[in-house]
Amino acid sequence: MTSNRRTFAIISHPDAGKTTLTEKLLLQGGAIHLAGEVKARGQARRARSDWMKIEQQRGISVTSSVMTFEKDGITFNLLDTPGHEDFSEDTYRTLTAVDSAIMVIDAAKGIEPQTRKLFEVCRLRSVPIITFVNKVDREGRSLFEILDEVADALALDVSPQSAPLGMGGLFTGILDFASDTVTRPEGDSREYLGKREPLGELPGELAEEIELVREGYPEFDLEAYRHGDLTPVFFGSALKNFGVEELIGAIAKWAPPPRPQPAGEEQISPDRDEVTGFIFKVQANMDPNHRDRIAFMRQVSGTFKRGMKLTPSGLGKPIAIHSPILFFAQDRELADTAEAGDIIGIPNHGTLRVGDTLSEKNQVRFTGLPNFAPEILRRIVLVDPTKTKQLRKALDDLSEEGVIQVFYPEIGAQWIVGVVGQLQLDVLVSRLEAEYKVGANLEASPFATARWLKGDQKALDEFEKFNRANLARDRDGDLVFMAKSPWDVGYQQEKNPDLTFSATKER
Repeated sequence: MTSNRRTFAIISHPDAGKTTLTEKLLLQGGAIHLAGEVKARGQARRARSDWMKIEQQRGISVTSSVMTFEKDGITFNLLDTPGHEDFSEDTYRTLTAVDSAIMVIDAAKGIEPQTRKLFEVCRLRSVPIITFVNKVDREGRSLFEILDEVADALALDVSPQSAPLGMGGLFTGILDFASDTVTRPEGDSREYLGKREPLGELPGELAEEIELVREGYPEFDLEAYRHGDLTPVFFGSALKNFGVEELIGAIAKWAPPPRPQPAGEEQISPDRDEVTGFIFKVQANMDPNHRDRIAFMRQVSGTFKRGMKLTPSGLGKPIAIHSPILFFAQDRELADTAEAGDIIGIPNHGTLRVGDTLSEKNQVRFTGLPNFAPEILRRIVLVDPTKTKQLRKALDDLSEEGVIQVFYPEIGAQWIVGVVGQLQLDVLVSRLEAEYKVGANLEASPFATARWLKGDQKALDEFEKFNRANLARDRDGDLVFMAKSPWDVGYQQEKNPDLTFSATKER
């Protein structure tokens, strides 16, 4: 029964309210019982979805975890995307594993740069988007300003499904257009505690505004939404519980069930008999005592059963999956079977990597999970030179996870790490110390960017003869041109028309 699965992510700029909304959705779905805790068993009872030390210090989601909950016969898989721009690669990969997204916008700030970036990633894959305008209980922009900004900035049709009655100090509730009822604030905290009334008479100016919002925008059109051309817009306040119920309802009613996934020329449909899936994330050291690594697999088709043997495309020999994790936040032990659209955590010791396809027959390869050329390159220098072996292991682990990329130069002993944004470097140093007990410093490197080299062997050998000082191997042993400047890339491309200098590499 894949038609009852909804696998989605929440995208937003930092501080627009994503973590609060995530928590309220989980509360509504009964996955947690108190805001501020995502329940697991035993000692981890107070683990939140932001579990890494650096996240707790900075209050940001760096890793993307999975939270599953059930409501009214529908299974929701919510993938948490890192909200910080420096994690765009990890976020990009998480968005390849979802079928729809909720875009959270701050009512006062409108569309911010990170929201736009994430939206573009969704657009590349035609991921349908439901918009949630948050914090309407505070002073914000006018209704029309927000709706028109979404329409203009993102080139989307907007179809409002609700509207706030007043904003900030004048806020008296949210009108739901479908039912013509108003959810009202109650008590000192002025939050929604379940009081819903029929819409009565509205004062003149407000009545006009509401009429204009209802009449002046397109009707909701399911097909246009699922194609990624139209977004239904809900208003609310995650903190005060307004609009959360309606959001869950909209995802249940409109968001697509699991979609077919691209595998080269072919599209793999969720109702194919064979179990297939792809790894979109690897998380090391979820339990520092056990040095375990969890590979997150998005199941694309078939019915998975515990103990089943699947073959990873990177290995060629089947592995039995004896202790899969399904992320039911209320109960970790439910992973006996899983359907297309579900996310399965597979504990392993480094055999599974981001981009691997898993399948029963090993005939399918899912495509579209790239590595991006790093924008910041640094040399890594050990505080204690005797720890070279530990450092190599740590860098391989972390690059497998997609936190960093690592390059081993053909000449010279200084390894180079590449990242898309500055914060990843801080995370790298902090995790080397905390998880691998390796002290390391980062120094400037002579290189500005990297390009993967492709071409026939003869042309590659010829190029290598003259440019060894600028060449490195990535962790797969693929040849990489380390460029001192973007100009350098252009110059070498002109001189070597037989070679391609690629800014992305399919994983």
